[in-house]
Amino acid sequence: MVIHWFDTLDSTHQYLLSSLREGTLLAPCAIGATKQTNGIGSRGNSWIGEVGNFFFSFCVEEKQLPPDLPLASSSIYFSALMKQVLEEKGSQVWLKWPNDFYCDTKKVGGMITTKTGANIVCSLGLNSSISPKDFGTLDIIVTPNALANDLIQKVEENISWKKVFSKYKIEFDLNRNFSFHLDGKLVSLRDAILCDDGSIELENKKVYSLR
Repeated sequence: MVIHWFDTLDSTHQYLLSSLREGTLLAPCAIGATKQTNGIGSRGNSWIGEVGNFFFSFCVEEKQLPPDLPLASSSIYFSALMKQVLEEKGSQVWLKWPNDFYCDTKKVGGMITTKTGANIVCSLGLNSSISPKDFGTLDIIVTPNALANDLIQKVEENISWKKVFSKYKIEFDLNRNFSFHLDGKLVSLRDAILCDDGSIELENKKVYSLR
């Protein structure tokens, strides 16, 4: 997969989506930026990034995904792959459901996914060197290029959902003291049940990752 690097972009996610729709880029491909001025976070929030942090988007065709991957859990799948990359470099990062990266009790990054046509676009922001107030930074020193190359290599291994998810669910109990936003409300994960398709069950209702 070819990675295109830029000094500055408003948003790697929006740039890649626009390029795919205009036909100037074709899947599989990836976009990275040294600085991001108007990145997209969860629930429509901005993820603005300073030089030294990790701003990266990539796309794959849906038909290239593992056949057992529930499409609604693509964010969990790719987040878990990134976690594996970070772990192999010595990080103690963990994933808060569905796809936020935490070091101890501080959020250090997150991933969003968007389906456009037959493509899945995944975008990741990580505070690898600098963090805003109330956020954390990664617990290892690593360059954006190294992270990008290792993540793409991991993606191209096409590891099954079953294998990736078996590791993801081991640490799910770390979520018990945290909450997530559902329909504009903050909902506790204390009594959540993690299902095999990546959804969670709360009060007899299934909730899927929709970002």
